[in-house]
Amino acid sequence: MDPLRDDYIIKVKEVRKSFKTVQAVKGVSMALPAGKFVALLGPNGAGKTTLVEMIEGIQKPDSGEIVIAGMKWKDNEDELRRIIGISLQETRFIDKLRVTETLLLFASFFGLGKKRVEEIIELAGLQEKRKSYVVNLSGGQRQRLALGLALINKPSVLLLDEPTTGLDPNARHEIWDILKRLRSEGNTSMILTTHYMEEAETLCDHIIIMDSGVILKEGSPEQLLENESGEKTVEFTLDNMLIPPDINQPGMPFRIIREASGEKARVMVRNLDTEIPLFLSFLKEKGLRIKHMECRRRTLDDLFISLTGRRINE
Repeated sequence: MDPLRDDYIIKVKEVRKSFKTVQAVKGVSMALPAGKFVALLGPNGAGKTTLVEMIEGIQKPDSGEIVIAGMKWKDNEDELRRIIGISLQETRFIDKLRVTETLLLFASFFGLGKKRVEEIIELAGLQEKRKSYVVNLSGGQRQRLALGLALINKPSVLLLDEPTTGLDPNARHEIWDILKRLRSEGNTSMILTTHYMEEAETLCDHIIIMDSGVILKEGSPEQLLENESGEKTVEFTLDNMLIPPDINQPGMPFRIIREASGEKARVMVRNLDTEIPLFLSFLKEKGLRIKHMECRRRTLDDLFISLTGRRINE
């Protein structure tokens, strides 16, 4: 997406941020169209949170420019706070307030009342917990409440920093259901940071893959997975042994990507008919015997591995 276009609600241009000797964000440019959901996908340390904190106004860029709804943070903080909703990995609540009381408190910050609180309780699926103290909520319920608080002012921009980290699959899908409903309404633009491939692919119109402070690749899930290189992914394990760390050799027509445990690896091939026999011959020459081999469609995880040589969660 071209960050210089005028029809984007968020535009980030050549933004950089360093902390002492660490360059967290290295000249990143990106943009968010109105009504679209964008994922910042990458491992811990990729620079996702730092980038979002600069968009939120929590951090100040060392250089570059951030424009939100035509405004910069300087001299426009009050107005921007009214159009942005934020939910972090962990939200600190007042434990001895009830769910309804917590929502009423936040609603009062925006001059809103009980009607909006009831809408949020329904949206977040907290009807049965409205009278519960926050301290007694489960992790998933607390995150749904945090998301509800981020949405209470009907923000035109929603910024979510790994909102499902640490949640069990059921709780994660409950958050997804709320965001899918929000996306279908088309009134909110969202930036979601995550290191869950499935989360990005399920929820977002556009995915930006980050690592080490830079953008590696971006596009819709379909564009990223249309396999422009023609590669296919072949996963394999060896019979009664781990995969040697030095399995790759100079001049090989393919690259073998070994998992850290050594139990499994994958090889990217362009032509199954010609390269699989070469691959099997290579293993035979090395004295290695295949136990299991499976060819499957490419995933975002495969794309990340092809770009970085490692898994997103390593």
